This record gives sequence, structure tokens and C-alpha cells, in this order.
Amino acid sequence: MIDLNADLGEGFGRWHLTDDEQLLSVVTSANVACGFHAGDPVTMRRVCELAAERGVRVGAQVSYRDLAGFGRRAMEVPSAELAAEVAYQIGALEVFARAAGTRVSYVKPHGALYNRIVHDPEQAAAVIEGVLLAGGSLPVLGLPGSVVLDLAAKAGLPAVPEAFADRAYTDEGTLVPRGRDGAVVTDPEAVVERSLSLARSGTVVALSGARIEVRARSLCLHGDTPGAVELARRVRERLLESGVQVEAFV
Repeated sequence: MIDLNADLGEGFGRWHLTDDEQLLSVVTSANVACGFHAGDPVTMRRVCELAAERGVRVGAQVSYRDLAGFGRRAMEVPSAELAAEVAYQIGALEVFARAAGTRVSYVKPHGALYNRIVHDPEQAAAVIEGVLLAGGSLPVLGLPGSVVLDLAAKAGLPAVPEAFADRAYTDEGTLVPRGRDGAVVTDPEAVVERSLSLARSGTVVALSGARIEVRARSLCLHGDTPGAVELARRVRERLLESGVQVEAFV
């Protein structure tokens, strides 16, 4: 059993990055940009409405405040400020989710913040504080073995490990930084095969060629790559053909 999630709503004003409507016919969970790295109120509302119509879970994709850098630049944000900004983003999305007849079902950090809280306990604790501040007991998506998932579990929040079919891994199970050659897997068939391996055996071939363990309940399919919709469809079809149940984790 595996959940398929994708980053959606990553436009801003007149600029559109992802084919939200088509991807929402494939995935089971939608990580909706909350305005800090991408997204705006109109986009957030539209994606929530589309997700509700299709029965797709809505998740808050929280980020550092970095529209210019798409949330992928390293930033130093005080813990109290980061906690408040995480709660703010969740709350903003919750308004549109509830208006659409659904709710925010989980939280997934984005970009530089996502990678930072794999190892940084202070920033990870701030993210968890922000989730708690927003209310409820929302699940948190993150890299298997990351500090943020450990802190989420200790705080009583469901910790959901996820994997990436189109990102290269180090031998330690972390993502290869985007600036390095080979960090993004671009061959469609390779992405499909990696998806099957992750879902069925919990393993994937690292950039070094070594096979490593990556146990995950959710599989991320990036929506900002060329041919993203067709690739997502191929991944889902192959998973189902191989006997893997595709289902949201919440």
C-alpha cells in the first residue's frame, strides 16, 4: 500500500508551474503551497476545491518565506518566528480547505526547510511547534530517519516517512543536493522502476550504485518537471498492475 503525493498550487499570480487539475486525477494527497515559496490565495482556494471534488487529501506545504528562491535557499530563521510562520501557513490553507468542504489533513515542509530539518533539531522543533500551534494532531511527512519525524512522534503527531522516485539518494538515505550532477532522475522508465522498488521492497539504488533501504508510506511525484502528468499516470498504472494498492495515508 502506498500514498502518492505531489506538490501543487506552485504558481503565483499570472505564473503557473504545475498542472494541478490533471495531477489531482492521479495522486491521493496534494501538498498545497501556502504562499511562502509559491502559491497565492486564489490558487490555494482553487486547488482545495479541485482536491475536494476528487477526494484527494489536502496537505499544507510549508516553507521558509522565500518566493524569489522558490523556498530552496538556505535561510536562518529564529525558532519562534519559524514556528509562527508554519502555523500561519497551515491556518491560511485551512480556511480554503474548509470552505471547499474538506480540511488540511497533514503537513509537509518544502525545499530548504525540508532538507534542513532532516538533521537540525532546533529548526525541526520549531516546525513541530508550529504544527501544534495550528491545532489538532496533523501528521507530518518527512524523510525516513529524519529528526523532524522523531520529534513529531515524541509530540504525539503521526510521523509519515516518504520517498522520492525522481530524486537521487546518498548512501546514508538522504537526498542528493539539487546542485550536484545526477540529483534529479529524468529518465521516465527509471522513475517508474524506482517507484515500484520503493513501494514493493522499500529499497532504491543510490547515486553510488549501492542499494539502500528507504521505507516509506508515501511516494512524492514532483509536478514541476516536464511531462509530470503523464509520468505520474505511468507510475500509478504500474503500481496497480503490480498489485500495489494506491491509497492516501490519512
